Amino acid sequence: MRVSLLQENLARGLAIASRAISTRPTLPILSNVLLTAADGRLTLAATNLELSVVARVGAKVDEDGAITIPCRLFQDFVNMLPPERVDLVLDTKTNKLNVRCGDGVSININGLTADDYPQVPAANGDEGIAVPAQAFNEMIGHVVFAAAREDNRPVLTGIMMRFDGATLTMAASDGYRLMLRTIELDEAVSSVQTLVVPARTLSELSRMIGSEETTVRIILRPENSQIMFHVDKLDLTTQLIEGTYPSVEQIIPKNHTTLTMINTQDLLRACKRAEVFARDEQYTMRLKVTPGESTLASGVLMLNSQSKEVGDSENKLEVKVSGQPVEIAFNVHFLIEALNVIKEEQVVLETTDSAKPGVLRPLERQDFTHVIMPMQLR
Repeated sequence: MRVSLLQENLARGLAIASRAISTRPTLPILSNVLLTAADGRLTLAATNLELSVVARVGAKVDEDGAITIPCRLFQDFVNMLPPERVDLVLDTKTNKLNVRCGDGVSININGLTADDYPQVPAANGDEGIAVPAQAFNEMIGHVVFAAAREDNRPVLTGIMMRFDGATLTMAASDGYRLMLRTIELDEAVSSVQTLVVPARTLSELSRMIGSEETTVRIILRPENSQIMFHVDKLDLTTQLIEGTYPSVEQIIPKNHTTLTMINTQDLLRACKRAEVFARDEQYTMRLKVTPGESTLASGVLMLNSQSKEVGDSENKLEVKVSGQPVEIAFNVHFLIEALNVIKEEQVVLETTDSAKPGVLRPLERQDFTHVIMPMQLR
């Protein structure tokens, strides 16, 4: 192998591939990154047997070849190089990779043969379901934080993805809240497919999708319990989570008795103020909605939180209310996380009574739903 490329391109490829490197690999070779030079580019691949990443960077390839070398060591070294051309030359007899940059920098890294590295899946042409990249990235950001972090119920640590006709639905829930997003696809799928993808994988994918990306291709491989995400210079493959995801449609309330229209930023700021005093009380915040005298007239939303040791907080917001007065308590941290990803000016809070879930959504969007379970009023 004899290949030359810019330091910044090599550093970027290593940054992407290293996300699949485990801190405690089950096999020594899984600490390595697989470098393959062919077809005018350098491919960097890594896997921990559950997550696999392939990154492709442009390069001048004078001689094809492949080798695996310690990823962290190589990445640390490359990050310290000046922004110049990097030359990689492999001695196939000793499996040593010589790395040169400029006139004064040269090291040799001991590698392991590429034949011993586990097979890393790669995309084949334009297969899979095409999804607009930026819309898909937004979907991930809207739901991923609501997935469970504890693995008491492994299926809830994932994000449900359902392909139904020309609609893609993503949902995440930790048992106390539900985030649901939908998007319309350009092409319909032939059959309904429901998968559960690790939330951590989608978080990693979101960081890798650049602003210049236009399309993400989603390749379903249920026979291998895998799903692959392909963009121009990146493939990410992960194992699916086994199990049946809860029926999200049954969780979403079908009706409400009170509708409250609120300025998004006003509500977010009030919740952040209330959070300071709610931390010692399991983030409990009391909401009291008082309607005006006519339908969807000006009303009042009071937000209260208190701490026995610190004090209490009271925030009053002028809102528009339709329906009955209601008093209910929510986890204020959950509300803050949902409001942080809503960019629209107005939100709607739908409630029924203190014992039933509430629904938060942007005023003029039907593709975004946040269901939050109530907390006990004290």
